[in-house]
Amino acid sequence: MVVVTTAGTADCLCTYDASTYALAGVVTDMKILIADDHDLVRDMLVLFLESQGLGPVVAAGSVDGAEAALAAAEGDPFRVVLLDYDMPGMDGLEGLARIRKFAAPVPVAILSGTASPAVARSAIVAGARGFLPKTMPAPSLAAAIRLIVGGDVYVPFSYLDAPEEEQLALTTREQEVLQGVAGGKANKEIARDLGLQEVTIKLHVKSLCRKLGARNRTQAAMLARDRRLVGR
Repeated sequence: MVVVTTAGTADCLCTYDASTYALAGVVTDMKILIADDHDLVRDMLVLFLESQGLGPVVAAGSVDGAEAALAAAEGDPFRVVLLDYDMPGMDGLEGLARIRKFAAPVPVAILSGTASPAVARSAIVAGARGFLPKTMPAPSLAAAIRLIVGGDVYVPFSYLDAPEEEQLALTTREQEVLQGVAGGKANKEIARDLGLQEVTIKLHVKSLCRKLGARNRTQAAMLARDRRLVGR
């Protein structure tokens, strides 16, 4: 089951069974741009979508690559752009704003295998025309893309219905370290700024990654910005 906001309005929610909708054959042939830095995932998505009659599909591995593909497509525009939330250049949702401006009026949606419901909601507020978890069943993914191209906004119901995330309990020192990490500083720089040993900063970064559910310091910085724990 998916939730769709008709004609892009957040106050008009309709529900569809995505796998059934896919059989309707609505909006099939279309030119799609997928930007994802994971080669295997990107290649599989391209093959699957083209096998469903959705395409041609053009692939890019970064935000810069997506901009280049959009520029090269002048005169033969894409029908939809799909951006991986975690790829280079995204910097949280700043990459979304960048591509939306570059691609307008082409709809832009977010792909992710890790982003939280809070990020999904933030993406829609920021102007994304859809949020597509990479864990979606294949037929539902194809149906969601058709819906977006048809003028709707797609978000899985479970993401809209999820409770708000609790505010993280960070110590003052963790907040200071997080500001440094989000600012792109190395552990040695943060240690010097705070008058601490570098090994202490490493321990704080490890704790922050655990609390944020991040795989590494880069993702921790992105999640912190998306949850407004630090300034952008």
